[in-house]
Amino acid sequence: MPRRAAIPSSPRLTRSSISLFSDLKRERNEKAAERLANRIWEAWYRSGSASVDLMMLWAQQALEAKKFNVALDFLDQVVTLQPQYAEGWNRRATVHFMMGNFRKSMTDIERTLELEPRHFGALSGMAQIMANTNHNELALQAWQRVLVIYPMLRNAQNEVSRLSEELAGEGI
Repeated sequence: MPRRAAIPSSPRLTRSSISLFSDLKRERNEKAAERLANRIWEAWYRSGSASVDLMMLWAQQALEAKKFNVALDFLDQVVTLQPQYAEGWNRRATVHFMMGNFRKSMTDIERTLELEPRHFGALSGMAQIMANTNHNELALQAWQRVLVIYPMLRNAQNEVSRLSEELAGEGI
C-alpha cells in the first residue's frame, strides 16, 4: 500500500507571538492594543502551506464578493487539507455566520477554540451568535472571555456593558 504524504500541521505561534498575548492583556492604550492584535492575526493567518494560503485568499475574495458558497468550497478544502489550522475553521465559521447558518458556525467556532483557545475573533463570533439567538447570558460570558484575552477591545467592552445593563434590567 503506498504511503500517503504527511499533511503539514499548522505552525504554532512562535515564542515572540506567544508573548504578544501577554502584551495584549497588559496593554492599556487602545491603539497599541489594536496593533498587537493585528500582529496576532498575522500569525494566525500563516498556515505554513502556500496552497492553503492561496485557498484562504480565494475564499476571502469570494467572501468579499458575497459568493458564500464559493468561499465555503475553498474553506472546506482548507480544513480538509489542514485540520489543525485554526484560522481555516474560524474563517469557515465566519462564512456560515454571514449565511445565517449559526449552528454550523458554532461547530466551526468550537473547533477553532479547541485548536486556539485564545482566539478572540472566534469568541467574538460566538458572542454575536448567542446575542442573535437571544442567549444574552451566554453572549455576555463570551464577551467577557474576549476581554480576558484582549481587554482593550472597544466592541467587547461596549457589549459587556450593554448586556450587563440589559440583563440587570430583566431581573427587576
